[in-house]
Amino acid sequence: MHGEYKVPGGKLVVADVDVVDGLLRRPRISGDFFMEPDEALDAINAVLDGLPAGLEAREIGARVQAGLPAGTVMLGITAEAVGIAVRRAVSHASDWRDHEWRLVHEPPQGPALHMALDQVLAEEVGAGRRPPTLRVWEWASPAVVIGSFQSLRNEVDAEEAGRYGVEVVRRISGGGAMFVEPGNTITYSLYAPGSLVAGMSFAESYAFLDDWVLGALGELGIRAWYQPLNDITSDEGKIAGAAQKRLAGGAVLHHVTMSYDIDAAKMLRVLRIGREKISDKGIASAVKRVDPLRRQTGLPREEIIDRMIAHFRGRYGLVADGLTEDELRLADKYVTDKFATVEWTARVP
Repeated sequence: MHGEYKVPGGKLVVADVDVVDGLLRRPRISGDFFMEPDEALDAINAVLDGLPAGLEAREIGARVQAGLPAGTVMLGITAEAVGIAVRRAVSHASDWRDHEWRLVHEPPQGPALHMALDQVLAEEVGAGRRPPTLRVWEWASPAVVIGSFQSLRNEVDAEEAGRYGVEVVRRISGGGAMFVEPGNTITYSLYAPGSLVAGMSFAESYAFLDDWVLGALGELGIRAWYQPLNDITSDEGKIAGAAQKRLAGGAVLHHVTMSYDIDAAKMLRVLRIGREKISDKGIASAVKRVDPLRRQTGLPREEIIDRMIAHFRGRYGLVADGLTEDELRLADKYVTDKFATVEWTARVP
């Protein structure tokens, strides 16, 4: 069995292992990491040999850590990363390049349709009718997107949202509210088979699925990293927030909203969080916490998107694609029956 795990911001860890009578046998850990002394690798393999194959990554990592020689130095690798690689091997996880990734980048669409497309495309990937897909969103109008479990009245000032023409929609994933305006936001979704994140917990898969974004931002001159659970941040402040949903059909929906620019005053009036801080100091604080990519890069939004797509293509492969008539038809039905209804949007009042 073969499993690979790229440590976010680190190196590749590879696990080749057999399972005999429910136990790990003949483990062979390798990769492009750094480790001293050399004997530490033998110690890792010795610890793994004979462990129950059903152990979770965290427990495997704890056993590995306890078995390391005193003074071991590990660069680009952690004991838990070894556990994840082993779990991915045992779980028959797939790798990014095992799939033919498709790119969907359509003209601007309404907020409710975006919510519906996330569900439709995830379901289609889960059913095997669509290859794994990267979708870059274009917004036709401003919106607040609240998480699946958030209270509508606690998160959004309906009167202020109406005054600014901001549509409020609810997505199928958890997490916090997003304030978006056309031209000020970069949003993307990944629709992947569950095998891509096999052997990982939710927390581990967040950083794994967005590691390519850190690479793309690095090429743009931004030193970015993942702030658990679901933030991409830099020295200047938060850049993006992620959310994830694993569907019963076997697919993983992972989507991210990045701030290219931001009207902090408007955001703080529409969102109730931080309402008491609407002052010059409060607005400055909001700008610092969510630091726009426009200021950090000086590049047009379209160029940043193009370079992100190029980075993904160079790393994993990417074929241009579009939405099918059936997908759009089903998404329109989901809008009517679910995402544009009061029952869904206010399901947590």
